Amino acid sequence: MNLFPEISQSPLFFEAMARRQGYQAVAGIDEAGRGPLAGPVVAAAVILPEHFDLPGLNDSKQLSERQRNRLFPLIHAQALAVGIGVSRADEIDRINILQATLQGMSRAVQRLAVSPDFLLVDGITPVPIGIEQKTLKKGDSRSLSIAAASVIAKVVRDRIMVAYDRLFPEYGFAGHKGYGSQLHRDAVARYGPCVCHRRSFSGVREHCPPS
Repeated sequence: MNLFPEISQSPLFFEAMARRQGYQAVAGIDEAGRGPLAGPVVAAAVILPEHFDLPGLNDSKQLSERQRNRLFPLIHAQALAVGIGVSRADEIDRINILQATLQGMSRAVQRLAVSPDFLLVDGITPVPIGIEQKTLKKGDSRSLSIAAASVIAKVVRDRIMVAYDRLFPEYGFAGHKGYGSQLHRDAVARYGPCVCHRRSFSGVREHCPPS
């Protein structure tokens, strides 16, 4: 029997359950950039207060760029703490994308100004850190803490890719943010990969010079 019918569908259900079990600082964890051919994977950790006002907060993939940019400063202003962890392309190549993502998540947690005692993690793989946690499939649409982390991670990563575009304009990073669009693949084939490309990824490794 469902003892909490009014809350079980709430995007704050898991935060509320954690608090009922005695946890005080619940951090949502998410990442942006696992799939692209270039750029880092960026993870974010966000501890929201019990009461906040972030209208329109949702999984970053369901929001427009304008909506994400509107929410970004609001999350920073209202969150108890925000942490960001970055794993660069060369690290992704060295240890693989899953391990680099988990490293980024660990770094994001470690950079929180408030130490969390419970983590809500998007996905199915726990973060390798000694803190109680729960993984949630599609967590960015089930937990507002994770949704907030997804917005922070996405905006930070997009800004990194826009900065890369100024350094390497031939690849069009500002438009596709490193994902494998046809324009991007054609540019890699024409110019070869640059330092921010993931050389272990299909679509890039074919164009790397022999080592």
